[in-house]
Amino acid sequence: MELRHLKYFIAVAEELHFAQAAERLGISPPTLTVQIQEIERSLQARLFLRSKRSVALTTAGAAFLEEARQTLAQFEHAQHVGRRAGRGETGRIEIGYVGSATFSGVLQQQLRRFRLAWPEVVLNARELVMDELPGLIEEGRVDVAFVRLPMHLSASLQVQVLWRDSFCVALPAEHPLAGVDLLLQPVKARELAEAAFIVPEQVLGTHEVGRRGRFEPRIVAAPGALVAVLSQVSLGEGVAIVPDVLASAVAMPNVVFRPLAGKPVTSEVAALFRKREFAPAVMHFIRQLQNDGKADGVN
Repeated sequence: MELRHLKYFIAVAEELHFAQAAERLGISPPTLTVQIQEIERSLQARLFLRSKRSVALTTAGAAFLEEARQTLAQFEHAQHVGRRAGRGETGRIEIGYVGSATFSGVLQQQLRRFRLAWPEVVLNARELVMDELPGLIEEGRVDVAFVRLPMHLSASLQVQVLWRDSFCVALPAEHPLAGVDLLLQPVKARELAEAAFIVPEQVLGTHEVGRRGRFEPRIVAAPGALVAVLSQVSLGEGVAIVPDVLASAVAMPNVVFRPLAGKPVTSEVAALFRKREFAPAVMHFIRQLQNDGKADGVN
């Protein structure tokens, strides 16, 4: 028995007239009669009592009608759900991010906009170790990742830059370079030659400061996450080269931020995703990221 048989049966049960049901279905009355007979043979039960003047449901027919309607309704619901998922109106997107993406506001902005456009798509965002994110995307465990460049990536991944900022130096308040009279003066790289460094996941800034000052940074801790980095700076354990957005985004006791002298040491917050993506909802999210990158001129 096929779904078309259920449609034929329901039409006859509702019309209680073979000719009218056949017209509703767009088939001939003899063809409809044959189809109903096939259903009855399959069920080994009579579904209709027929005379020259009337058609009525049998007890078996009435019971079958209720189940047929439910089955057909479930099938139509499944089709509807499948079509919506195919259009990307529903689904789930796994998002991984590095903490600095939240301090810049890039991640919040992207999630907010996408939820407004596609409210029935579930976004599951988690902070993860940045170096692990490319592999998680390739494995299919993460769909889109927000990271801080540069980082080594395989050819299977695509990058969309969303935000550019510069690095500054975070100092314990008691550090000689953290005096109130010095706050607006940029710190020269060579002034940090004797410092102990606390490094975040993105070590670009730290190494660039060392290169400019012609010294090898003495790294005493690498907690990774920016809040953990600033916590250690606040405890007086060292200095840190961090994105300058933290100066206005984070108020950490005993931490002073100062700009770096010379050409800005820049970094980029970017989205990573698979070049070959087939999930419709994820494709919608990627298009949003790409369009925003173009609009902001950060391609």
